[in-house]
Amino acid sequence: MTKRVLLAGVLGGIAMFIWTSIAHMALSLGEAGIREIPNESAVLSAMQSSIGEQRGLYIFPGPSVGPNPTRQQKKEAMNSLPEKYANNPSGLLMYHPPGRPFGLARGLGIEFATELLESILAVFLLAQTRIASFAGRLGFVFVAGILAAIATNVSYWNWYGFPCVYTAAYMLIQIVGFICVGIVAALVLGKENFRPPGKLDF
Repeated sequence: MTKRVLLAGVLGGIAMFIWTSIAHMALSLGEAGIREIPNESAVLSAMQSSIGEQRGLYIFPGPSVGPNPTRQQKKEAMNSLPEKYANNPSGLLMYHPPGRPFGLARGLGIEFATELLESILAVFLLAQTRIASFAGRLGFVFVAGILAAIATNVSYWNWYGFPCVYTAAYMLIQIVGFICVGIVAALVLGKENFRPPGKLDF
């Protein structure tokens, strides 16, 4: 049973990785809602002059309270944010100073390992149930995919203003990826791997 669960998880991870590769490279779903900055060279130069070597995730406009604000300062900053958002551009900036290496192979390796782990965990949870039908097993992993898709994507859309098309595209990629895992798991894990209620092994 353990070997079959692991096999289903590994094959499901491979299926998910194949799908996400197709979604990004052939269907361009990974580029949905993403644009290049107009007059990019001037903007990059300004960022480098202002931020320098301080790599990090920046939010703008910021609360302008400094590194160790008091509770009262935080409260006052929160009260001023609506006006700042109304009068200034807003968003998130993931900034790296010049010199960051771009490793496609490393990135793909980490992505595959991540999706492999997701698949193994989803199949492991499925194996703890008593669901015996193909549709039931597929449905279980499908719901797990919906949960994974909304866990971060909806929050980023809600709080940080991520584009709707970007959010929808990435949710679709994740959900379809879990459907691939569910199909593989439903095929690899036969009915004999699920004990009917009330029967115990001695």
